[in-house]
Amino acid sequence: MNQLSNLFGVHEKALMLRGERVSVLATNIANADTPNYKSRDFDFAATMAGAERGTLPLATTRAMHIPTADDAASMTDLKYRVPFQPALDGNTVEVGIEQSKFAENAVHYQASLGFINSQISQLNLAISGQ
Repeated sequence: MNQLSNLFGVHEKALMLRGERVSVLATNIANADTPNYKSRDFDFAATMAGAERGTLPLATTRAMHIPTADDAASMTDLKYRVPFQPALDGNTVEVGIEQSKFAENAVHYQASLGFINSQISQLNLAISGQ
């Protein structure tokens, strides 16, 4: 039974974190014209390392969020991004960089999703015996 609980390996946690990151990056892009808005992101590798140790630092920030095992922790330790060219109005969002990070995150999300789909297909094949 232990093998079934770790069937998808690191990809299950990676999908959850990638989903969180897409939300952060989309918020940055949506606020590209908001004066004094500060672009934020989190270090995916460091957060994933915490996930592999069994501690995902995610928190429910809205009533519709699904609670995690550790709601007392802060949400993935968001950090401010230092801009290459800060705007005069105090906004630090650089749309090109945010779009690049968004696309990179989407590619990694699709890769993990593809792996999980492959695992499910293999299980279906093994169960059906064909």
